[in-house]
Amino acid sequence: MNFLAHIYLSGKDENLILGNFIADMVKGRQIEKYSPEVIKGIRLHRKIDEFTDTHPFVARSKDRIRKKYRHYSGVVVDMFYDHFLALNWTDYCDESLETFVQNAYNVLLKNYIILPRRAKFILPIMMGSNWLVNYGDLKSLQRHMEGMARRTSFNSGMEEAVTDLKKHYKEFGQDFAEFFPELVGYSKAYVEKIGKLSFPV
Repeated sequence: MNFLAHIYLSGKDENLILGNFIADMVKGRQIEKYSPEVIKGIRLHRKIDEFTDTHPFVARSKDRIRKKYRHYSGVVVDMFYDHFLALNWTDYCDESLETFVQNAYNVLLKNYIILPRRAKFILPIMMGSNWLVNYGDLKSLQRHMEGMARRTSFNSGMEEAVTDLKKHYKEFGQDFAEFFPELVGYSKAYVEKIGKLSFPV
């Protein structure tokens, strides 16, 4: 899953939001710099990724584009799923997407000093282009995929991903609709296990 889903699955706990946001940018023993509560968010992120990467509905989505995008197929599907989450936000949360995202940005800004270097670089760009809200717009998603393609070390083809999304839009949307409630249930159970009970309604 990508940024929007990870933040959503953190509930309303600020430490989980922070840890979930920075998890991919925390390597090895760097995790020891963070508080136990933030570490729980990092571990939640990794549990979400593990559940997602081994789920048959996600595999179905990846298989649809794997030949073209190879090991980037998972990255592409993550972006597609954030698109469907943003587009169908009211199915999952009573709070508006704009309000939810602004609250998340506020949490991250409040903790800016402890963000990893890469997160400090990404956050202003994310906020300036309002990635988390604009994932729901295909034109904005196209620009984002083009930016990701430019940053890969070789030709990933990700600049063509939105075209492929449009070709199989209904199928990808169905994969997400079937998968995401299961991921929400899994994440809630994990959060309850580590003693964090608040989730968006």
